Amino acid sequence: MNFSLTILGSNSAIPAHGRFPSAQVLNIQEDLYMIDCGEGAQIRLTNFKIKRSKINQIFISHLHGDHVFGLPGLLNSFSLAGRKAPLDIFAPSGLEKMIDVIFETTQAHKTFEINFHVVDTKKHKLIFENKKIKVYSIPLQHRIPTTGYLFKEKPFPKNIISEKIAEYDIPFSKIKEIKNGADFTADEGIVIPNDELTFEGKTPRSYAYCSDTVYLESIIPLIKNVDLLYHEATFGAEMAKVSFERGHSTTKEAATIAAKAEVRKLLIGHFSTRYLDLNVLKEEAAEIFPNSHLAIEGQKFEIDFIS
Repeated sequence: MNFSLTILGSNSAIPAHGRFPSAQVLNIQEDLYMIDCGEGAQIRLTNFKIKRSKINQIFISHLHGDHVFGLPGLLNSFSLAGRKAPLDIFAPSGLEKMIDVIFETTQAHKTFEINFHVVDTKKHKLIFENKKIKVYSIPLQHRIPTTGYLFKEKPFPKNIISEKIAEYDIPFSKIKEIKNGADFTADEGIVIPNDELTFEGKTPRSYAYCSDTVYLESIIPLIKNVDLLYHEATFGAEMAKVSFERGHSTTKEAATIAAKAEVRKLLIGHFSTRYLDLNVLKEEAAEIFPNSHLAIEGQKFEIDFIS
């Protein structure tokens, strides 16, 4: 079952050095979720052969242009392609007004329903749920209201021990409820405990997206032990003062958060245009958290089950 992240854009502020502003697509069991939609996101969807029609939820971290200016064009393209499926957009307050003004002044025609969901950037809470996942907000601290997002797979059913089916003559109709934790009562009235019939299913996977923010230890318990953490690292360690003044984090600050949260893997991005060679940023992060990686556009980061 797929759980992978594709980087569409990883630069901050403006397109530079072949990098577009922030945008990502998360594939969880073949459902696609877009996270931020900076300028150039549509181009990257085409470049990387991602079907935009499969995107039914979009999560926007905040309303700075490098995270949202690609959205009006994408929504217009949906209509030009004749989209009918409704779209859910999660974002801090103000995005609906922005989109309405753009569509009104350009006289763009919508062929589908857009459901805007305002995210409270001061609270950690469940904001979206379907049969496969739950998504939670992560309060961040930037120059304007900003939220991160935590994606968590729902628990998988237990696996039934095949030999036990024959041993206790378990009918097919009972297998589903046993996988969901039920005991089994044999014909003789003997209750067979679930633990004797099953073994644990796969461990659910998780991804945390921490967009523009200063170093913020309050997020550590919220992202504890996630499989993959994306944490902005706009600047190298030498720019710590400027980074804080602009509401951003450095490489070493992102790595420190990853280490304290005991995540499996760290992905840094939102790179300042001052950096042509990104390797120095990766090296700085790896000094504190060795399993650090760069958010390079076009790369797909697979989140595997823990064996």
